Amino acid sequence: MQCDELWSFVDDRGKQQWVCLALDAETPEVVGVYVGAREEAAARKLWESLPQSIAKARYALRASCLRHITYTDFWAAYATVLPSQRHQVVDQDTGKTSYMERFNYTQRVSRLVRKTLSFSTSLENHIGAIWYFVHFYHASLLV
Repeated sequence: MQCDELWSFVDDRGKQQWVCLALDAETPEVVGVYVGAREEAAARKLWESLPQSIAKARYALRASCLRHITYTDFWAAYATVLPSQRHQVVDQDTGKTSYMERFNYTQRVSRLVRKTLSFSTSLENHIGAIWYFVHFYHASLLV
């Protein structure tokens, strides 16, 4: 699994929101989403947003199985939330988060573009637009 965050804002640039995403590298599905402030609670909410089947099956402590490692960037909140036996902090140049980075670069949500005139006027609309994209993305994987 690969985790990353995207900066966004609601109403004006002073109301920052971070979109925290978890992507399953084996199936390229978005398996966890949380929108909120960039703090430890956000990493915890992202972990809690994972389906129980993924959280339990993928993170059973089997030392011989290294494919169930979660790769993240250097955000310290991940280290406090994710199981240390299955968490690896990596630089973007390693390629271990390549699926997540590619997903971030190719997402088609105008509200998440850095310099944009498109923005949400309410947090509910912002979260709704992100979930709409996630559902559309999942539907495109099935084709």
